[in-house]
Amino acid sequence: MLMKKHFYKISLMGMLMVHSFRVSLAISSSNVTDISALLAFKSEIVGSNWTETENFCNWVGVTCSHRRQRVTGLRLGGMGLQGTISPYVGNLSFLVRLDLSNNSFHGHLIPEIGHLRRLEVLILEGNLLEGAIPASIHHCQKLKVISLSKNGFVGVIPKELSFLSSLRHLFLGRNNLTGTIPPSLVNNSKLEWLGLEQNYLQGSIPNEIGNLQNLQQLSLSQNGLTGLIPPSIFNISSLRGVSLSFHSLSGTLPSSLGLWLPNLEELDLGGNQLSGNIPLCLSNSSYLKKLRLSSNQFSGPVLKSLGHLEHLVELDLAGNQLTSQSGSLELSFLTALTGCKSLEKLSISNNPLNGLLPESVGNLSSSLQMFVASSCEIKGPIPKGIGSLKILNWLELSNNHLNGTIPSTVKGMKSLQRLHIGGNRLEENIPNEICLLTKLGEMELQNNNLSGSIPSCIGNLNHLQIMDLSSNSLSSSIPSSLWSLENIWFLNLSCNSLHGSLNANMRALKMLESIDLSWNRISGNIPTIFGAFESLSSLNLSRNSFGGHISGSLGELITLDFMDLSHNNLSGAIPKSLEALSHLQYLNLSVNNLSGEIPSRGPFENFTATSFLENGALCGQAIFQVPPCRSHGPRNSKSASLLKYILPTLASAAILVAAILVALIRMMMKNRRCNARTGEHLVREVDQIISYEGLCQATDDFSEANIIGVGGFGSVFKGILNDKFTVAIKVLNLQLEGALAHFNAEFVALRNVRHTNLVKLICSCSETELGALVLPYMPNGSLEKWLYSENYCLNLFQRVSIMVDVASALEYLHHGLPDPVVHCDLNPSNVLLDNDMVAHVGDFGIAKILTHKRPATPSITLGTLGYVAPEHGMSGRVSTRTDVYSYGIMLLGMLTGKKPTDDMFSGELTLRQWVTSSISNKIMEVIDRKLLKTEDGGDAIATNCNLLAISSWG
Repeated sequence: MLMKKHFYKISLMGMLMVHSFRVSLAISSSNVTDISALLAFKSEIVGSNWTETENFCNWVGVTCSHRRQRVTGLRLGGMGLQGTISPYVGNLSFLVRLDLSNNSFHGHLIPEIGHLRRLEVLILEGNLLEGAIPASIHHCQKLKVISLSKNGFVGVIPKELSFLSSLRHLFLGRNNLTGTIPPSLVNNSKLEWLGLEQNYLQGSIPNEIGNLQNLQQLSLSQNGLTGLIPPSIFNISSLRGVSLSFHSLSGTLPSSLGLWLPNLEELDLGGNQLSGNIPLCLSNSSYLKKLRLSSNQFSGPVLKSLGHLEHLVELDLAGNQLTSQSGSLELSFLTALTGCKSLEKLSISNNPLNGLLPESVGNLSSSLQMFVASSCEIKGPIPKGIGSLKILNWLELSNNHLNGTIPSTVKGMKSLQRLHIGGNRLEENIPNEICLLTKLGEMELQNNNLSGSIPSCIGNLNHLQIMDLSSNSLSSSIPSSLWSLENIWFLNLSCNSLHGSLNANMRALKMLESIDLSWNRISGNIPTIFGAFESLSSLNLSRNSFGGHISGSLGELITLDFMDLSHNNLSGAIPKSLEALSHLQYLNLSVNNLSGEIPSRGPFENFTATSFLENGALCGQAIFQVPPCRSHGPRNSKSASLLKYILPTLASAAILVAAILVALIRMMMKNRRCNARTGEHLVREVDQIISYEGLCQATDDFSEANIIGVGGFGSVFKGILNDKFTVAIKVLNLQLEGALAHFNAEFVALRNVRHTNLVKLICSCSETELGALVLPYMPNGSLEKWLYSENYCLNLFQRVSIMVDVASALEYLHHGLPDPVVHCDLNPSNVLLDNDMVAHVGDFGIAKILTHKRPATPSITLGTLGYVAPEHGMSGRVSTRTDVYSYGIMLLGMLTGKKPTDDMFSGELTLRQWVTSSISNKIMEVIDRKLLKTEDGGDAIATNCNLLAISSWG
């Protein structure tokens, strides 16, 4: 018996071992299938971090069954994967959940998806899939959720989807599906969510939709559906959300709608052709949170019973034919809506409400963020109580019949970001309290009767992006604080009575895209700082009293496509720099006093005569309907021959004399330091420190009329100190980045120098926000003006004398001080000419003092483009040779009349290379034409620059 017992035990153990071996073989074989499918899937995508050395059940996103170790889930949503879905996925026969959502899968949805008979959840939304939805999907009979939204699927909705009896959620929205909604699709009584929004479906909503008695969410918005809304929809009591917006649906809503849909939380029927009254019983849908009925043809009064919807968050009734309660002057329904304690968004725009805003608007929900009521025929004043809406961020009351003033209580709306009250009849001043709305981004007060001035505190609104005050009766000047609005991109002050000149301390508004100051009374020059408004695309300064020249800096507005400067008092030539405005589509310079040649390149090739009508003395191409410009013609051979030999000789002599003078000056510097004479009495008689009030008195409160220059950190004013000394006052805004360092550098450099040919510091002033350097006034301006402006000319004697003066100044800076000073930015704009045309070097803002302890080191300060020495431009190192290089470029400019940044110098060609290659046999081609101009018919050298002055030299 014992032996028999042992025999049975051994036999049983053997059988178990054989069975276990067979099971393991089976599992191993199945695993190979799943592993192969996963590796095939991986081979067609980018972004997977699966490694074959690790058990595939531990791969990210992979779920396996515990007993069989078969793949039951792929959860790879939002992992940044790219590629196609491999057909081998169809071999994952135990797969229950496939989630590849929010990746970048492209190509077609594989028909092999139908092999996944155990699949319950298929989520592929948010990819780039295209093609038709495969009909084979109906083999997945256990499917409960299908989400294919936000792809590019085309074709019709497969009728095979109606065979999926277990389906609960179907999302096909935001694709390119066409055709109609299959009636069979809405026969599935288990369906709870149906989303077909944003496709190209047409036809009507099937009446069979009423069969979906478990439906909770229905979204069919933004298709092309027509016809009536089937009444059966309103029999689905389980509905919580209905969105049928933006179709061509017509008809009326059932009067008992609210009774049939007691669980309704969201109803969106906007953008259709529905008519009739809003059902009174709608207020019985007590859970309603969002009600959107906008852009239809609903009529009748706005229901007061809507105020019973205590959970209402959004109410949008805009764009209908709704009215206020008959016999009521006030919009009494607004008072009723104070019962909606959760209301955040209220829109009633574009309805003929024709009533007054009640004071009770201040009692609307403390959660109210948006109140939009434009074009409603609202009349009367803006209620003072509106200031109680403390978290309101959008107030839209534009294009109504509001009158009275803007109440000072608006200051209570601390969260306001959009204030739109244009197109009304509001009067009197813009209250200063508006400046307390520090979060304001849009302020539109246009088309009212507002008067007075723009509040000077407007600069407090540093988040302001849009400001439209056009078509009012505003007067006075534009406050300087307006130009501190760094985020503003749209500014319209047109059609007012603004006067004065534009502030001299304007800042470059980098974000500003459109500025319209037209139809005002603004005078003075057009500020050169406009050229630094780097995002500007539209500039309208027409119908004002601007004078002076059109600044060449406007040619730096490379994004400009619209410019209107017409109907002003502008004079001088049209700057050729405007030819660089490649995006300019519209230009109007008509009705001014412009003269000279109309440019012909760049955008001017597309303009017509209408851009230049009624100017004084313009000339140019026939298409502009102006006379041709006067041609000087070729010089006769005798004059040319004479110039060819005389001018090089004169130039050589001038350079030789200059070299001798520089050598003599250098010898003198070794024996003694130069003492300043010119203007020294100013330094002695004027206090070394002067008050801000004194500067204001000297410049007539920094009047625009006294501006003689504009720089990167401020402006230069002409002023009279102590009623007898004419000076130049360089004012810097110390709040600008880098301005304080610039001020300190220039002060330190100027206070220690005394030389006839250097600009002297008379005194200084330093306040919290402003720094000023008082310098001698140079009545003849800069060398830049005399050398490169059409209306100024220097003869050869003057040019040589000026360069000798500059050389003398450099000699002193480099060798006449205990520590050498390197100017670092020597160029014609920094050389100023006094009444006797004696040159004085100025603008020491980036000068460097070199000592034995601090040799020439790399610096981030760069001089003016074209005049910078190569070693300084590339490495930032400075030395006295830096100034010598700049001096040489200036000397070439003196002889040629060309700037180193002239358009002709591009690529490898520079001013220096041009002169070097021409000096041997093409000397006449590089000499400044102002030195070569002859009188018509003349045989001798009788030029506008008076070359015969050379005879008096020496």
